[in-house]
Amino acid sequence: MQIGRALFALRDRAGLTQTQVAAAAGVSVGTVNRYEGWQDRSKLRIPTVRAIADACGATGEERDSLARLVASQESGWWLDHPALPAILSPLVSFEAYAEYEHVWATRLVPGLLQTPAYALQLHREAEPRTDDETIRATVDARLKRQKILTDRPPSLHLWVVMAESVLTNTVGGRSVMRDQLDHLATMAAEPGIDLQILPRGLGHVAGSGGHFVLLGRDDVGNPAASMAVVYLELHRQGLYLDAPAEVAGYKMMFDYLRSSAADTPTSKTLLARARQEYT
Repeated sequence: MQIGRALFALRDRAGLTQTQVAAAAGVSVGTVNRYEGWQDRSKLRIPTVRAIADACGATGEERDSLARLVASQESGWWLDHPALPAILSPLVSFEAYAEYEHVWATRLVPGLLQTPAYALQLHREAEPRTDDETIRATVDARLKRQKILTDRPPSLHLWVVMAESVLTNTVGGRSVMRDQLDHLATMAAEPGIDLQILPRGLGHVAGSGGHFVLLGRDDVGNPAASMAVVYLELHRQGLYLDAPAEVAGYKMMFDYLRSSAADTPTSKTLLARARQEYT
């Protein structure tokens, strides 16, 4: 999605046709069209992306940014891990490139902040007929996403607005919930993580809308390296939106949500109070 949009923007800026770019890059017109149309993501190749970018007159920084994006979706564990649903691959790829991630959580703790026990129970409840070994492998693969908060310099900036009902929606019993809420409190103290609680009963702009994730990377000096995409998590699949008008709508919605939610100190109090209920 982002790679295709960036390649199209470079070609449009250069005022070239796909035929001209193909001739300069030494590839077929079909290849240029396929890359711009974000078709067959798993078949994208760094040398081809570099060649097309060079043919469009991209700067070294623009070309290298595109190459990093291709690498994040081609060489990562998320593409070849047998237990990971294919639909998650774009999400992890976008997270690997994003500078920030904004999450509105309505029912469950977001994946980046889940404990292993909490995640395991979620999968057991969602897939009661799946054997435990497969479920554990799936959970292990999903939890590797959390390394984006600690192992990448600079780390991803995570901002979560969470409905208070998430804290009282028991998953896996009291012990699992105690550990999960303790983990939330610990993670909320990290400098790169903001956690706000939207108190129960408080109206908000999201209305009946569900969980959504907004991933972004802003680069005013190099627009081709910027990114803005919304991920909507559905049952057994996900929907990605990157149309500017749609993304802008979700950005505004998240701004309203964090304005309506409790501030950080109050959110910590709400979290501690919910933790006491499981003691």
